[in-house]
Amino acid sequence: MAALLALLKPVAYVSLPFLALQSSPRGRYYTRSLVYAGAMGFAATLGAFFAAGLSLVGRRFDVNHAVARTFYAVAGLTLGLSVEVVGGEEWVKDSEDGGARPCVFMSNHQSMVDLMVIGRLMPKRTSIMAKTSLRWSPLGPFMMGSGAIFIDRGNSKRAMKSLDDAVNVMRTLRVSVWMYPEGTRHNSQVPEMLPFKKGGFHLAIQSGLPIVPIVTENYWHMYHSNMFGSGPIRVRVLPPIPTTGLTAADVPALVARVRDAMLPALTELSTKVPASLTKPIAPPEPASMSSVAAVLSDVIDDHTVAMPEDAVFDAPAPGPAPSASRESLASSTFDSEGMSASGHLTETEEDDEGMVLVGRPT
Repeated sequence: MAALLALLKPVAYVSLPFLALQSSPRGRYYTRSLVYAGAMGFAATLGAFFAAGLSLVGRRFDVNHAVARTFYAVAGLTLGLSVEVVGGEEWVKDSEDGGARPCVFMSNHQSMVDLMVIGRLMPKRTSIMAKTSLRWSPLGPFMMGSGAIFIDRGNSKRAMKSLDDAVNVMRTLRVSVWMYPEGTRHNSQVPEMLPFKKGGFHLAIQSGLPIVPIVTENYWHMYHSNMFGSGPIRVRVLPPIPTTGLTAADVPALVARVRDAMLPALTELSTKVPASLTKPIAPPEPASMSSVAAVLSDVIDDHTVAMPEDAVFDAPAPGPAPSASRESLASSTFDSEGMSASGHLTETEEDDEGMVLVGRPT
């Protein structure tokens, strides 16, 4: 008995700070946030080994799928989180399973917890589009091993070439992207969305791929500042919205159509709130489509790549689409913002998941 007590005593002392943190809502929030970040770090570290192993068997582009599923399993098990798909899961299945790929997946974005949705739904054969500096970050080995596409935001010519290549891959090799049209996180007690940025809609039109909206319920009741609970997160995948035959002039109408499809689903999925709390956010106003250099800032979130709203890519389109010279494209500017070096998880941080390129071929 004395030997057992000698073993348990250090464990008890080590557990005291953890139990103290768990005794208050704020302490529980920071404890669970730390565990969540640990799950992300564990999955990313494991990704380097996945990359080495899967590359040997010719499945390099299944790495991100494996990492996403690993993160979902670890975070779900340790924190009691899960994602319940309440309709439309067939639209996010891998193409060999009969899904509607390729397409542009667009999801509402509330917080870092949205990574659970990616972990649950990300298809196989994925490749992440990220800024070049991340090549030398702790995530670098995993990202390089999984075939990430790196964008040099400090050099507009090289960045534009990378983006042109991405659009060419989307168009000619029939791949998909996953992105957040709001462009940043928005965690609110009321089920609502920020105005949509237009870069992703330009990509969808330029590639001729349909848009598949993915709606995650408002989970304010489970997660917000100083509160991090557990339980299921409900998600609905809506039917594809075609973009065939559309041009840049149709972007405002397409934005409105996608938003009008997502908002009712968001309200239906979410916990009801008192009417006195509702403060609807006005949809974006139609913008001029005349500027060629207006795209790179809206397509990819924060630390991946920024794309001005109205830029036009050089790749040949299957249907009518605006064109631009390399000189005009090279003059495009890029957002200088990046991922927080500290990795601190806050509600006001710009998006850190970025845009995901699905099915990038070998």
